[in-house]
Amino acid sequence: MNNIKNYIETHKDRFINELIELLKIPSISADSAYKNDVLKTAEAVKFSLEKAGCDTVEVCETDGYPIVYGEKEIDTNLPTVLVYGHYDVQPPDPLDLWHSPPFEPIIKETEKHPDGAIFARGACDDKGQMYMHVKAMEFMTSTNQLPCNVKFMIEGEEEVGSANLATFVKNNREKLKNDVILISDTGMIAKETPSITTGLRGLSYVEVEVTGPNRDLHSGLYGGAVANPINVLTKMIASLHDENNHITIPGFYDKVEDLSKEERAEMAKAPFNLENYKNALDIEAVYGETGYTTNERNSIRPTLDVNGIWGGYIGEGAKTVIASKAYAKISMRLVPNQDWQDVTQLFKAHFESIAPKGVKVKVTPHHGGQGYVTPIDSIGYQAASKAYQDTFGKTPIPQRSGGSIPIVSLFEQELKSKTILMGFGLDSDAIHSPNEHFGVWNYLKGIETIPYFYKYFTQLSS
Repeated sequence: MNNIKNYIETHKDRFINELIELLKIPSISADSAYKNDVLKTAEAVKFSLEKAGCDTVEVCETDGYPIVYGEKEIDTNLPTVLVYGHYDVQPPDPLDLWHSPPFEPIIKETEKHPDGAIFARGACDDKGQMYMHVKAMEFMTSTNQLPCNVKFMIEGEEEVGSANLATFVKNNREKLKNDVILISDTGMIAKETPSITTGLRGLSYVEVEVTGPNRDLHSGLYGGAVANPINVLTKMIASLHDENNHITIPGFYDKVEDLSKEERAEMAKAPFNLENYKNALDIEAVYGETGYTTNERNSIRPTLDVNGIWGGYIGEGAKTVIASKAYAKISMRLVPNQDWQDVTQLFKAHFESIAPKGVKVKVTPHHGGQGYVTPIDSIGYQAASKAYQDTFGKTPIPQRSGGSIPIVSLFEQELKSKTILMGFGLDSDAIHSPNEHFGVWNYLKGIETIPYFYKYFTQLSS
């Protein structure tokens, strides 16, 4: 890719400022109060794809938030790359833990990002990483170096389960036809250690409700005489793990693949310092399933975690009350071969079965998706590996991720193509957390690396 470093150096201030303007829009798909902002962001993405050189760009309506589709076809005989990303972001709560307002982006130096990082909700997940592809496209079209056809599909509901994406994909198979799908919504091991994500965990997300008496009760008059839904809920949740942090739901592990010693040994080659890991999180010890390392626990093993729990009085001062209801949100990260719908039903049946008399339990499934593994001998993986070698000077390490991108398995099912996950974020970038950020160096390095993927994928496909 001729002159790519010069192009980035010339335009880097504009690249950064354009991303900052996109990050200012609070495109929170989970909260209907931000509907207009989400729609505004879709239009901003449309405009950016037009400016980047796409010949056709449209905002495609769905039953929820729209999908922005763009394409540039230069020769039907050449391969086609489909880029997927999302323009919606997680809610920023809790706001009091942010060091600066989540939708007022600022650049600050950090230990991991001495060149500065952009602090804002969505900086890394996924506006920053999605926008790398837009700017890479701009470079290739403006310098007449686009080697193949490209399509973009940027959605606005990824953070709420991509509820309408499946319908869109099924109804637009021909429009979305491609030879490989390219996504940057993952991370890499370190700035000095590039990696390519080869596996994703699946997801089952549920909400549970425990109801006791038909109204809130005085804790003095009724305490000890009726079941307290909050007490009951916490006991039920605690019972979901045994003393070895093994999940106790019957049938939960039936389809879990046990990786061989050889595969686990290959994973262990990835650089990892346990003390640095603990120091970064300010914890004294790690915690998890007995018999597995930290990196195995968060990638190749399934998990169950409470994401939120509430009920009763939480205002200032005291209110002596036994709440009528208690609630929790629970996510289960799943490994390949575990079907998220089957696991959801296993959870529902078990959770209802362990409820004591005196309370009623309701389990409401929210969303989920399948896990995914991509082969490292595919043309797409080889092209990505060569791209990293050119820009980082190192061969990237294949790495399974603990995160979930449920639509990846859907893409393979409906579009019959493999997905390559080229992420440029770091574990320390605090995605889904207060003070989310994305390194300026990482952002620009992604823009530099992506065009090489196009180059090598085209060459290897011929």
